[in-house]
Amino acid sequence: MTDFSKVELLAPAGSYEAFQAAIGAGADAVYLGGPDFGARAYAKNFTQEELVRAIRTAHIHGRKLYLTVNTLLKNRELKERLYDSLKEVYEEGLDGVIVQDMGVLRFIRNTFPDLPVHASTQMTVTGPEGMKFLENLGVTRVVPARELSIKEISDMHKASPIEIETFIHGALCYSFSGQCLMSSILGGRSGNRGRCAQPCRLPYQTAEPGKHFSKEKENCPLSLKDICTLDILPEIIEAGVMSLKIEGRMKQPEYTAAVTGIYRKYLDILKENRASYKVDEKDRKFLLDAFNRGGSCQGYYKQHNGPDMIAFHNHKKTSVTSVKTFSVKKKIRGNLILYPESPAILQVSCGSAETVVSMGEVQYAKEHPMEEARIRQQMEKLGNTEFVWEDLNIQMSGQIFIPVKILNELRREALFQLEEEILKKYRRKAETDPVYACDQALEERKALKQKSALEKPLLYASCETKEQAEAAWNSPDLTGLYLPFDIMKDFMDRDRYKEKELYLSLPRVTRGAMPEEYLKEASQWMAVGMKGFLVHDLEGYGMLRKAGFQKYCVADASLYTWNDEACAFWREEGILRNTMPMELNEKELFHRDSRDSECIIYGYLPLMISAQCVRKNAGRCDGQEKAMILRDRYDKMFTSSCICHPWKTGTTKGRDYCYNIIYNSIPYGLLRESSKVKKLGAESLRLAFTLESGEETEQILKEFAGVYLRGQSAPSREFTKGHFKRGAE
Repeated sequence: MTDFSKVELLAPAGSYEAFQAAIGAGADAVYLGGPDFGARAYAKNFTQEELVRAIRTAHIHGRKLYLTVNTLLKNRELKERLYDSLKEVYEEGLDGVIVQDMGVLRFIRNTFPDLPVHASTQMTVTGPEGMKFLENLGVTRVVPARELSIKEISDMHKASPIEIETFIHGALCYSFSGQCLMSSILGGRSGNRGRCAQPCRLPYQTAEPGKHFSKEKENCPLSLKDICTLDILPEIIEAGVMSLKIEGRMKQPEYTAAVTGIYRKYLDILKENRASYKVDEKDRKFLLDAFNRGGSCQGYYKQHNGPDMIAFHNHKKTSVTSVKTFSVKKKIRGNLILYPESPAILQVSCGSAETVVSMGEVQYAKEHPMEEARIRQQMEKLGNTEFVWEDLNIQMSGQIFIPVKILNELRREALFQLEEEILKKYRRKAETDPVYACDQALEERKALKQKSALEKPLLYASCETKEQAEAAWNSPDLTGLYLPFDIMKDFMDRDRYKEKELYLSLPRVTRGAMPEEYLKEASQWMAVGMKGFLVHDLEGYGMLRKAGFQKYCVADASLYTWNDEACAFWREEGILRNTMPMELNEKELFHRDSRDSECIIYGYLPLMISAQCVRKNAGRCDGQEKAMILRDRYDKMFTSSCICHPWKTGTTKGRDYCYNIIYNSIPYGLLRESSKVKKLGAESLRLAFTLESGEETEQILKEFAGVYLRGQSAPSREFTKGHFKRGAE
């Protein structure tokens, strides 16, 4: 039976005022960003001093505080700022840190072992195997992808004892969080750095390939409505969710107070009596009035996707100016003892915490004795403290006098000591000096890059279609291919593994159980001569790890390795190689440990991976893995590919979790940068084919092989260099 009393209401705070509003409105915990590394870089956020103050305040009131470090870090940031950023708040008793970067996770577990780590929704955890993998790494809580259903969450809860936290209210991203490069590639503002420019909220015209675009120029097919889950709150909790998370660190304190207060009300109703749970229409309307963009939806808990989740006309409405915020105060009890020719004594208690302070000397009054009312007035001046008197008993004898200064000092010292008594159980000492993988790898990396620049790199190609795969197979310059299941089956049946390395590509987003035939066939292929797997997410990796195949895995760029700590993490896992990030520039890549990495040198970059379907939401769903074209206000065309059957086995129609991939308008290509790429120290290079015909695939392979392997001049082609020159903000 579900114990609703143990469920945590988690509120956002983008400023100290919002933090106070959240505590005042009844939040059990607050999550916020400090001066560094939070995924809301444009929120006001907290100074280090405010952050420490917020931790103390939360603990005085019996609440918890979680710090967001849920961005990807570059080597210098991780080495020069992360330890100092965390040390003080760790020692102050920070209740948890929310992370995306596996390098950050590795560093925190090694350096601050007592600090609870929460896996951010930016990690794109989509199932039980990814969750169990993180559990084994010491993660105490997972915030799974927002696209999961109640059943999927329930399955995760049954598979692992670690806590589950899900979003119950606020904005939804169109893309799986952590799998969006659209803002980054198009405008240089990376969602992985907390700087998303929200291109999904802009208008796009849509059309089937080769057909006319829709005439509606203000249509916003990628803009999701906000989520509101009041009506299904009991079901979410009963599925195993213990922390209910409100989105909104960019919003004002009044919004935080309004939304937190409503959910506090209904969570308290559940605690009292599940059977009496019923949502008042006035409260539902109040939340909608507080903020909405074209209405609200219940998110993905009960449906996989659909046009009723989309705010096709992105008109935001907000009305929270009338909501009052207030700061809650902790009730304390006191006993003030004032007897002549004795010290003034103040005993103060708060729950089990208690302190006694004595100071000065109480005197007999010679002329104007102090009245009890005057003394009480002075002692009740608690100012900006977190306390309020529930009861103050004053014991005094005869006509006395004591300087007001002594009373003030007595009160301040007693409250200070009481606060310290309350907080001491939360405090801890950082016992370990930081140890960085980048220190250990520096000399090896330098030597490797000097060596690799003199050798011919190995070329690989990933293919999505049979035509691409055939063209790639015929290239004498390729060492190996990454192929989906249906194409791999054909290649293995024809013994093509004897001539080139073959790797099985898992779905971009792995959800649900791996089909039995998939693992059975893959195991047989591995026994015969298939070399390994290309994995894109933690769930897919967790599945292969469970089957004993982790040492045959190639981690794609979506399993981010921005820093040497992340590279060391995957090296310790024993995988074959990782893929160099797409958001670091040439200089940053050069200073990254790339000795067991692969570098993508060509391909239409996936800007978004979404559970939504542009084709379906335009009214044309047929399950045939076709495409739609999006045209933006600058007349750039983006192909949205429908992945209706991710496993590609041909037998999973009823079990598939389809998704869309939105590709960039022009391909990424480092054709003229070959000499610079070779100096990065990668052991192999990859060309990623997605939208190309067989003929285009053949020609592109010839050009890149000619430049990279034979030193030929680069032909003229239109490419984007992505972040290779500019880097991500």
